[in-house]
Amino acid sequence: MTRLIKHVAIGMPKEMIFENGKSMMTGIEKGAVEQAYLTKDGFMDDRPYNKKYHGGPDRAVCLFPHEHYAFFERIFQKTLPKSAFGENLIVSGMLEKDVAIGDIFQAGQAIFQISEARNPCSTIAKYHHMPELYKKVTETGFTGYLARTLKEGEICCGDQVMLLEKAKDPDVTVAYCHEMVLHGKGRGKELARILAVDALSVRYRLSVEKKRARYT
Repeated sequence: MTRLIKHVAIGMPKEMIFENGKSMMTGIEKGAVEQAYLTKDGFMDDRPYNKKYHGGPDRAVCLFPHEHYAFFERIFQKTLPKSAFGENLIVSGMLEKDVAIGDIFQAGQAIFQISEARNPCSTIAKYHHMPELYKKVTETGFTGYLARTLKEGEICCGDQVMLLEKAKDPDVTVAYCHEMVLHGKGRGKELARILAVDALSVRYRLSVEKKRARYT
């Protein structure tokens, strides 16, 4: 399976105005670039606004599968702009069911490790004025995922994404995490399996630990 970088996007926080006249600061809107330099803290010239829920070394880059665009556009009968979900990289051949927490990839000069099954954000619905979009993203688990930077470097649109090292537990995929955590199907055993993955981001680990405490 060929994995490719289909789109690269970066952006700084800006004010977003809603139809009701209310506003909020957000970093969801990103502009297309041919290449961007990935650092330990994320891409240069790219920042989240709410750093409590976004960004940081464990969540330096956001990836989203290219294949999902056709699905959402068919469901809503609407063409979505690139990086509609606030992602930095649109990738092909890397669905949530095929990517495990701890997988290490290289694209261009940069090397990154998958660290978290991205939780859906309600801002995407507000951004597109599509209330049902957030619900459908949550329902499907088509959220994309987050990664930490292991080696800084430039990533270009069109770069091939190479798998350098498979996770120790390859069955703890992003989709598995969504099934057990986001959709609440996991209990003590399943949540413990997720927590056993060393590559898990700190923030996601804490949320899983809280859920597991209910079953101990």
